Amino acid sequence: MKRRKFLKRLAQLSGIGALTGMYAWQIEPFWLEFVKIKMLVKNLPAHLVGKTLMQISDMHVGNGFDRKYIIKSLQKAQKWAPDFVVYTGDFITYESPEQFKQLAEVLAHAVLGKMGTLGILGNHDYGRSWSDSQVAHQVASIAADKGIAILRNAGQEIAGLHFTGLDDYWGTNYAPHQILAGIDPDKANIVLCHNPDVADEPVWGHYSDWILSGHTHGGQCKPPFLDPPLLPVQNTRYSAGKIDLAGGRTLYVNRALGHLLQVRFNVRPEITIFELQKASEKMF
Repeated sequence: MKRRKFLKRLAQLSGIGALTGMYAWQIEPFWLEFVKIKMLVKNLPAHLVGKTLMQISDMHVGNGFDRKYIIKSLQKAQKWAPDFVVYTGDFITYESPEQFKQLAEVLAHAVLGKMGTLGILGNHDYGRSWSDSQVAHQVASIAADKGIAILRNAGQEIAGLHFTGLDDYWGTNYAPHQILAGIDPDKANIVLCHNPDVADEPVWGHYSDWILSGHTHGGQCKPPFLDPPLLPVQNTRYSAGKIDLAGGRTLYVNRALGHLLQVRFNVRPEITIFELQKASEKMF
């Protein structure tokens, strides 16, 4: 290759790289996608067929990026007027008590379900090294003040739909055995569990319904047609989207609304809107 042609090709590649970097830094991290999915739920009461359940995950309120994006995203989500809303952890990225004030500012715009609003904590809601129970308590308290009931290894039934919320797998209060063992299989059930790796833990017994998770951010950067190179889970199958599990369970991994680092490529931020449908008995 002649020198002039080589330099021209190099300049072209440099330009493409610069544009790709700018896109991954300034465009895709703020290009929110509302993902619509039908959720087939066993034992779903007839009056809940067609109702909507919105999942918001991993807002990561903190100093890492402009939280005005989170507020604007929540305002967009409010227009969907969901019947149920669940928040599946990592409300904040904790660096200092400043995050509590920031979270209260953001959650002043929280999306609340017409029938109910619940949430769980993620590892970052436990502060540094996922080990500060006081940070977790403060996050849960702020969320509750804004209308989001945080389930910490607890269950709550709303209008015939039973939610079970597990505390975070990496946090100091992870204790799933008793609450999962107490789930009534004759009810319509949904489990909220921040880290999808818990799906592989020997804690599920005969549970055979939905698990809603987050945590992975979908890897944040994903080469086209390839798996994400970096995922914060042991089971790299659990990157994003709907995954059928053993025992009839269905896992959904939300790609996250926020991010730790302001970079995304081929993994747009997500808010999920499930349309509740009654599963046919023939499916099981």
